Amino acid sequence: MAWAGLADSPYRALADRYLPEGPGAVFTFGVSDRGEGGRAAGSAFIERLQLVSHLANVGDARTLVIHPASTTHQQLSDQAMVAGGLSPDMVRLSIGLEDVEDILWDLDQALTGTGGAT
Repeated sequence: MAWAGLADSPYRALADRYLPEGPGAVFTFGVSDRGEGGRAAGSAFIERLQLVSHLANVGDARTLVIHPASTTHQQLSDQAMVAGGLSPDMVRLSIGLEDVEDILWDLDQALTGTGGAT
């Protein structure tokens, strides 16, 4: 998981300095599908979501998710993505205003179906 608010984030000091009210609600993490990562695992996770919307923007009132390897960066090889700081199994989650329990339920059921987060 990557989030500037994590204690071991390489961006934590910058977040503390420039974002005094917190680093925000955008996270990235990788998913695996029964132990296998990659594009297929990211796509499978997205397809299993029921509440979270699959859109590329951030800062929306709705919780949004995107899998760059199958959308915005689909033209790149896995090696090119890794060289650019992305992984083929990475998803980006932007938390919205829905009830937190509803968001957690949706993420849990989608992750359970894919095998978990990395």
